[in-house]
Amino acid sequence: MNNALNLAGRILLSLIFILSGWSKISGYEATQGYMTSMGVPGQLLPLVIILELLGGLAIAFGLFTRWTALALAGFSVVSAVIFHSNLGDQAQFINFFKNLAMAGGFLILAANGPGALSLDSWLAGRRTKA
Repeated sequence: MNNALNLAGRILLSLIFILSGWSKISGYEATQGYMTSMGVPGQLLPLVIILELLGGLAIAFGLFTRWTALALAGFSVVSAVIFHSNLGDQAQFINFFKNLAMAGGFLILAANGPGALSLDSWLAGRRTKA
């Protein structure tokens, strides 16, 4: 049961990043403008999209899991501080702590690894057989 729960947890953690990265492509100019209005250079948007899309997919498939989880944990904390720091606004308050909760989930994933139902596990098995 742990293997199935690890897989389900990875997929659930990754979905928001995959969907968010994809939406940033279709709303590129609006997202870039919002980033700029918050003091973040709009030129960073391609890196954000890559991190969200590829990082989300890597977590879902359990590939480079520990390092990707650390990167997404850091990204979640930084984006909470930059984009959701108006804690007097109820929506921002919720989003701030949602980001911190996701960071916590990623830190647990980084500490414990992706589980047996992952590409990391499959690749480790191939290395031991070689």
